[in-house]
Formats: sequence, C-alpha cells, structure tokens
Amino acid sequence: MNKDFLMELLGSNSVSGSETEIEKKIYDHMKPIADIVTVDEMGTVTAAVNPDAPFRVLMTGHADEIGLMVTAVTPDGFLKVTNIGGIYATTYPGHKVRISTKNGIVYGAVVNTRELCKKEDLKASDLTIDIGAVDKEDALKAVSLGDTVNFDTDVRELLNGRITARAMDDRVGAYIVMEALTIAKQKGVSIGVYAASTTGEETTGNGAYFTASRVRPNIAIAVDVTYTSDYAGIDAGLTGDISVGKGPVLCNNPSIHKKVNEKLLEAAEKLHMSVQIEAANGRTGTDGDIMHRTGLGVPFALVSIPLRYMHCPDEVGSLKDIQDCAELLAQFLCDCTENMNLKPF
Repeated sequence: MNKDFLMELLGSNSVSGSETEIEKKIYDHMKPIADIVTVDEMGTVTAAVNPDAPFRVLMTGHADEIGLMVTAVTPDGFLKVTNIGGIYATTYPGHKVRISTKNGIVYGAVVNTRELCKKEDLKASDLTIDIGAVDKEDALKAVSLGDTVNFDTDVRELLNGRITARAMDDRVGAYIVMEALTIAKQKGVSIGVYAASTTGEETTGNGAYFTASRVRPNIAIAVDVTYTSDYAGIDAGLTGDISVGKGPVLCNNPSIHKKVNEKLLEAAEKLHMSVQIEAANGRTGTDGDIMHRTGLGVPFALVSIPLRYMHCPDEVGSLKDIQDCAELLAQFLCDCTENMNLKPF
C-alpha cells in the first residue's frame, strides 16, 4: 500500500467544483507511472495504460467531497453558506472549518448557540461562520462569494488498521483506481486500462460523463463507498449485512452487469479474498449511473469500500479493505481479454 499517497489525498481540500488541489496531486503522482495522464476541462485526471488496446476498462473514483459554499456576508463580517452535496448540517455547529479562496486557506469557526442546538430540521442556511472579520468589507478582503468550505480536520489511524477522516467518500476511491492501475501494469495487463479521479460526483456528475464519453469503454467500474450495519442504530435490513474490515463490497442491482460481477468474484477467488455483497434497487447513486448511459451504453459494476458515518467529519474505514479493493480490481483487469462476451446469452 502506498500509504503516503493515500494520506496526501485524504488531507487535501476538494469540495465539489473546487477539486484542483487534489487533482493536481493525482496528476503529478501518476505521471511517471501511467503511459498517458490527461486532465480535462472540468479537472478530471485520467491515467491510462495500453491506450491503443481495442478493449478498454474505465475505473472511476470521485475526488470531490461534500461541503459548503459562501453565499453572503453579514454587515458584521460573518459568512452565510449553502450546501454543496448531501451534508448533515447538524455536524457543523461548533466546529472549525477551512475556506478555500483564490489567495489560499482562510480559517473559520462555525457559530454555535444553545438555541441553534435546539433547532429542528437544521439547514445549511442556518449556519454562520466566524472568520474573525470586523465587518463585511473586512471579510470580503479575505473571501469571495462562491468560495468553498470544508471541515478543518485531520487523518488519524485507529486500532486494527482502521482510519478516520472526513471525505473518505470518495478520495479512497480515487486512490484505489490509481493503485489498481499501478498494480495491473506491474502484472503485465494487456487490455486498455483507464483510471479516472472524477470531479463533480456529489453534485453534477460531469466528471464521469466527460470521461466515459471520451474513453468509450467496453466496461466501466465505479469505485465508491457504501454504508455498513456494524454499529449501533443502523438497520441491516436497509443497508445489508456489511462490516468494516470484511472486504470490498459488490453490488447486485438491476443496472449492474451480472457477467462483470461474476468476473470480479472469480478474481476474488483467485486471490483468496473475502468480499461482501449488497443489494439495491434503482440507481446506485454513483458515477456508474452516469457512465452506464454514455455513448451506446456501457456495462458497469460497482465496487465499494465499507464506511461508517458517511458524510460526517469522522468517517471510519479499513486500510485492508482499501488495499484489497485495489488488488481485486488489478486482478480483474488482468483477467479481462479483448474477446470477452458480455452478452447474457
């Protein structure tokens, strides 16, 4: 495992629409590894191996995270915000935050009061950020409307190879697809492999659409995170029986391609690797839904990392699950051939 690379990604700022910092790190890391590394107009970085091969597999992990955006400044210099993606507004009061501006990071504190704590159905519009400004003019010297905000958090290793950080959803996915490409190249993969750290998954889906439309893959794999049932207050009937530390998760879903799932299971057997299965109806809520509907249609599968406390500043996952996912995908890529028959009969 390239833990330094993973930690570097988890320590970056990448609220949806403002992913340049993390994407530049991925670009620089993959440049000496892949055959080709590109960045598109929306900022998605794509690394490729064997780009001239006729059979192509595209893996995506989205680099963006949920957060806030500055929408207004009060006369006394406090910031008002809206949500970017599916935040829990209740996780913000009383916490430190970072505002990403054109001149660098500005730090702030989210206002908290007894009355705010009692408020039902708290929304992002109820939040206020104190950056220490004395008035509106002073604040606007430091920040601009549209600047993005995320928690001022760190990454910590826990017991038993587990880690906690904000926005492991889905910077771990971006790490995994790049690591899988790296391992597959070392193993001598023969097909065309594309690994993309997509932008905008939490908001627009534009990164996945741009990338899949241009790569035109034969198979797409979305790498994301999924809910677990291994802590108090969670109904396993809704999430499935999924636990941190018990391996990557494959999804059974009406749009998931069964033959691709079977190939992933065969790869896991070769590696003597434990995997978990979840079932879901409708869309997956991932880049896979976007890639599936590009071009003439793309068969896809979803491979997920079990994650506790999703969309909270203290998400918890397993380093072993993360690396197992990369190894699983690398084996899958090496097992693919250009004459694969993906039709059901």
